[in-house]
Amino acid sequence: MKIDSEAAFEKAALDVFAFQARACAPYRDYLAAIGVEPGEVHTVDDIPCLPIELFKSRRVYCADGEPEIVFTSSTTGGDTPSRHYVWRLENYRRTLRAAFTHFYGDPSEWAFYALLPCYLEREGSSLVWMADDLIRSGGGGFFLDDHKGLLERMAADPKRKILLGVSYALLDLAEGFAPKLTDTVVMETGGMKGRRAELPKEEFHAILCRAFGVEKIHSEYGMAELTSQAYSDGDGIFRTPAWMRVRVRDFNDPFEQLGCGRRGGVNIIDLANLHSCAFIETQDAGMLHEDGSFSLLGRMDRTQTRGCNLLVD
Repeated sequence: MKIDSEAAFEKAALDVFAFQARACAPYRDYLAAIGVEPGEVHTVDDIPCLPIELFKSRRVYCADGEPEIVFTSSTTGGDTPSRHYVWRLENYRRTLRAAFTHFYGDPSEWAFYALLPCYLEREGSSLVWMADDLIRSGGGGFFLDDHKGLLERMAADPKRKILLGVSYALLDLAEGFAPKLTDTVVMETGGMKGRRAELPKEEFHAILCRAFGVEKIHSEYGMAELTSQAYSDGDGIFRTPAWMRVRVRDFNDPFEQLGCGRRGGVNIIDLANLHSCAFIETQDAGMLHEDGSFSLLGRMDRTQTRGCNLLVD
């Protein structure tokens, strides 16, 4: 899918919407429930986003034939996981590598060291699949709690390196070893997962910068329900590949879009989600910037999600 202008994105998004409004049963049902007639949607901003909770209770899928893999979300407190039915893994791989190449260059030129203990300890993680694919391309490896072995491997590796870690595991490594890393991008993802107390992002990044001897902490933003990833090269400012957009909605009215600089709920358009749903209303809070980048401001609380929950119910 070639997206080289806003006009091209608009056309592609409307084409995907027309297909999914017809072929994706949960999305079709949701549009009917909120009184939206697909034929009356003429702009991207008019396309409703599907509440992400429906990935837990419905089979959000619209491809001919069975999916090659089903990715599941991580859960806390016994929640039901979301399920993302992926039609073809090769499509997923091409999207992953295209996005990574756009921001960081050819993945074969990097070695990837993945510190993702809570993801490795369960099945169905899209993040583990992503890291494994990048490791197969450029080298590196997975590590659970062998921090010493991780640092020895990285020190002996002459390639440029990315240390991709879930937030609490990176904090454990920083506090336990405070290693000064060279030729390394430190990239955090996934949050504390209830293993450590949540910290303000600026404070957390400052701790990692001091411990690892780097100027900036990069971040990866993705989720099981998406095919694509957004990346930040520092300061918590995320950018998306050409086929992905972020919008911000009012906390109390899920159908009102907010302008730049205002806090609200994050909506994501991921056109690579061709065989599930490309238009997703997440439970993350964020803020949009003038250049199309965005900042994440944590998770929405139950009060903030009440409006969309009523619609799902």
